[in-house]
Amino acid sequence: MSEPTTVATKQQKPPKKIGRPSKYTPELAREVCERLSDGEPLRQICRDEHMPAWTAIYAWAAQDKALSERIAQAREQGYDAIAEDLLAIADTPLMGDTETSSANGLTITRQDMLGHRKLQIETRLKLLAKWNPKKYGDRQILAGDKDNPVKVEADLSIFETMLETFELKRQAKVK
Repeated sequence: MSEPTTVATKQQKPPKKIGRPSKYTPELAREVCERLSDGEPLRQICRDEHMPAWTAIYAWAAQDKALSERIAQAREQGYDAIAEDLLAIADTPLMGDTETSSANGLTITRQDMLGHRKLQIETRLKLLAKWNPKKYGDRQILAGDKDNPVKVEADLSIFETMLETFELKRQAKVK
């Protein structure tokens, strides 16, 4: 008789993950959401040294539905924050110097930089309209909206004329 052989089972270690380890922490995700809700763009947030790349944030959101929803909600709040900032930009003069050279020399004029403020406002408004067109876009009435259903009006008199013509041709052939 042969003796049974014992096979030692080795515990297999999970395979090592390839790539850079994730920087994800709940605190980091919370900071991203807070800053988004203040109206700060994601790519600007991710330029900070302690922040991951913006692509990592999108990867986290793709893997975690709750985080994705928190980011979407933070962005909605951020759009409102940007809209509120528009009032401050419009109401606060921004003083600057304008240089004009002439035959008499260089003239420096200190004045409100109205053109610069207008550009800031218009740029933010355009971005808000692109990011959230339902809330910040120009209202456009399209046929087929629930408030403006499609109405089809047809003039059927052409069919009467065609029937009369066919009838006259038929009668002409019969005679």
